[in-house]
Amino acid sequence: MVFPAPNPESRGQFEGGGMARQPYRFPQARSPERGSGVFRLTVRNAMAHLDSEVKEECLREDLKFYFMNPCEKYRARHQIPWKLGLQILKIVMVTAQLVRFGLSNQLVVAFKEDNTVAFKHLFLKGYSGIDEDDYSCSVYTQEDAYESIFFAINQYHRLKDITLGTLGYGENEDNRVGLKVCKQHYKKGTTFPSNETLNIDSDIEIDCVHLDLEAVSRNPQDWKNSSFFRLEFYRLLKVEISFQLKGIDLQTIHYRELPDCYVFQNTITFDNKAHSGKIKIYFDSDANIEECKDLNIFGSTQKNTEYVLAFDAFVIVICLASLILCTRSIVLALRLRKRFLNFFLEKYKRRVCDADRWEFINGWYVLVIISDLMTIIGSILKMEIKAKNLTNYDLCSILLGTSTLFVWVGVIRYLGYFQAYNVLILTMQASLPKVLRFCACAGMIYLGYTFCGWIVLGPYHDKFQNLNTVAECLFSLVNGDDMFATFAQIQQKSVLVWLFSRLYLYSFISLFIYMILSLFIALITDSYDTIKKFQQNGFPETDLQEFLKECSSKEQYQNESSSFLSCICCLRRKGSTDHLMLIN
Repeated sequence: MVFPAPNPESRGQFEGGGMARQPYRFPQARSPERGSGVFRLTVRNAMAHLDSEVKEECLREDLKFYFMNPCEKYRARHQIPWKLGLQILKIVMVTAQLVRFGLSNQLVVAFKEDNTVAFKHLFLKGYSGIDEDDYSCSVYTQEDAYESIFFAINQYHRLKDITLGTLGYGENEDNRVGLKVCKQHYKKGTTFPSNETLNIDSDIEIDCVHLDLEAVSRNPQDWKNSSFFRLEFYRLLKVEISFQLKGIDLQTIHYRELPDCYVFQNTITFDNKAHSGKIKIYFDSDANIEECKDLNIFGSTQKNTEYVLAFDAFVIVICLASLILCTRSIVLALRLRKRFLNFFLEKYKRRVCDADRWEFINGWYVLVIISDLMTIIGSILKMEIKAKNLTNYDLCSILLGTSTLFVWVGVIRYLGYFQAYNVLILTMQASLPKVLRFCACAGMIYLGYTFCGWIVLGPYHDKFQNLNTVAECLFSLVNGDDMFATFAQIQQKSVLVWLFSRLYLYSFISLFIYMILSLFIALITDSYDTIKKFQQNGFPETDLQEFLKECSSKEQYQNESSSFLSCICCLRRKGSTDHLMLIN
């Protein structure tokens, strides 16, 4: 407290007036409660302002560190980029796993296809080796139809004497060994085409007979002359011959793998639904892999299987570690976003735009998490298949193939750290909304041409017989494939349809190639030019970028001077707020 000087008049009286010395009385001080209250308020405001600046500076540094790439993080804090190294190791491991499984899956598919071709040659009379269309072959006389049916039955009886493969008889759904022959026909009726007279009951009857090996081998003429095989072709719809065969795939032993046991459910169908004088013969073979009951294989096959299972287990561990790290980063990013949103709302009294909100959600991490989950599930299935506990090759190949695709697509993220490669990513991001809207509009025109071509040209052109083939044919035309063949294969049975086909094809090609495809490319080119201009002149700054820009402008000053604020911020970072630091 500062004391005032004594009054001069009283000072003179004291010095020369000879009066008695009187003690000096200080003026009465102000109320202590009022002074201390102002002091506390001032200190409190100063500390609150200081704490606000500390929090703001810490938030800026957290945001800046979050948006750094792994190299910048290492230079800033010597933090080893574990996720980067783990992703590189995962790419090598997953690719090697996929290649090995792909080779094994090719053996499975090749074995199934080779057996299907062998079955067609064994059980179809007169099969040329090439399917006529979607069916294998056809017959045109009653005699050929009977001979084809009896030929399939006799070949089944002589299977072990004529087959070159490791095949044996299997049990059908009735747990019986042999063939099951069924015929479908209208209940009753008579037809007189010469008189244009028809009298038929449209109800369908199904009659079946089971022929075991003993019945077939005992006296063939007995079952051939039975009433069941007296076919009335005018009301016959189809005849089905179904039987099961079993086989063992021994070629896997050469690749040091355990063999698979197969069950082939074969069906031969004589289709006469059209009653056009042509019976189409279909052969369908459904192969299922089952666990072999007793395998005694000597050599290094079992040891090789153990090595493969250990490798798959290591891949699962790698993907699980990557999954945990990426999930942790997303959780910490969401916490950081919450801090930034609350700070922005508290200081600037407004909300952050949606673009800045989505900046905290790293799409690459989401892609890696999906890839890791698919790899883990696919690897578990692969291990079960390798141990012969499961046989679902198709699902396993889809999971492993898609996960490997995502892993290699994720490499683009690290290429995006370089400006020359980042143009591709930025162009795709900028053009994607426009392209999707454009494709939605163009798709309506495409669907219109698809339905129109199916209805009008379907009876006269092989490529327009169903909607799927029409869509594929039109897509090929857009890309300039097989144009002349599409024009030339149209049947000229109807002049009106032929003229319409020319108008249809010329208008479609002109519209999609010269207009729609050009506009599609123009949208992407426009986005590319926009990105190039932004790279030269600078990108539009959002609230988040402006907030980080203030951090960059203060960075040089903070490096040169060790201010009290930065010291407190560093101390706090080493302490309680360490869990908020993100590893991007």
